[in-house]
Amino acid sequence: MADKGAVCVTGASGFVGSWLTMQLLQQGYSVKATVRDPKNMTKVKHLIDLPGAQERLTLFKADLSDEGSFDEAIDGCVGVFHVATPMDLQAKDIENELIKPTIEGVVNLLKSCIKAKTVRRVVYTSTAGTVNMQPNRKSVYDETSWTDVEFCKTVKMTAWPYFYAKTIAEKTAFEFAEKNGIDLISVIPTVVNGPFLMPTMPPSMLTALALITRNVPFYFILNPVQFVHLDDLCRAHVFLFEHPEAKGRYICSSHDVTIADLANLLREKYPEYEIPTEFEGIDQVNDVIKFSSKKLMDLGFEFMWTLEDMYDGVFQSCKEKGLIPPLPKKSQ
Repeated sequence: MADKGAVCVTGASGFVGSWLTMQLLQQGYSVKATVRDPKNMTKVKHLIDLPGAQERLTLFKADLSDEGSFDEAIDGCVGVFHVATPMDLQAKDIENELIKPTIEGVVNLLKSCIKAKTVRRVVYTSTAGTVNMQPNRKSVYDETSWTDVEFCKTVKMTAWPYFYAKTIAEKTAFEFAEKNGIDLISVIPTVVNGPFLMPTMPPSMLTALALITRNVPFYFILNPVQFVHLDDLCRAHVFLFEHPEAKGRYICSSHDVTIADLANLLREKYPEYEIPTEFEGIDQVNDVIKFSSKKLMDLGFEFMWTLEDMYDGVFQSCKEKGLIPPLPKKSQ
């Protein structure tokens, strides 16, 4: 397989970053992966064990808050996939542990891209929470819609600091990129679901498995909810990096479902778990809201996986990693 050149993946040990790294290695890229601590084998073993890693994967230490810490990893790269983002919603200091690193991190990364002089395109992993957090819900969202950050701060819905920070970070990234001549693409996934490589439970599974684990605060996000399979999301990242006509923002979402329909699907697939029929904190089951992937599909991208595939993948990964037992079983 011909070497396609070197690319950098930030946050490579995480849910999306590790799967994306695997795909890039499979497709012939050399990957310079940034993690918080390359020496922590518990956090990076799943990367080192990937096929092709011995020949074409190099790990680098980088911190979103430290300007210049991405310089070495990005040096010589033709592309950068900025996946890294703080996700600790329980942080004691939300401003300095989540919001500032998210916003400052993307600027620090883009400054490193300028220094490298070799980066053709940057693909930034955003979130659906940059699109739809607004006082009035729409039935369909596309890339022209932006979250109202003041609304986020006022209402303080579940995960609001993450939505707030990612919205400001994405806008800041596009402004900086335009001023400095950087080709920037943002990928906007809905709730990412499916199998995973990392050894611990991915943060987005708090939402995907909320009806199974009875994680009531996350019912808000499921009413209604949109999903994308992790594999489809990572394929979209590479597709948009390689497509010459790609430009701007791209929603990446394949399935829209109400909380009631999701509960029915899970109840049928996993009868051993007690899936609620009524949803605490939810006064009204809202109709489906669509996140349109038309712009992405118009470029020729095709989604491969079903919602059932996503949950099959999650459960298989959980079983392999011993993460299933803590889930509350139906009482006999």
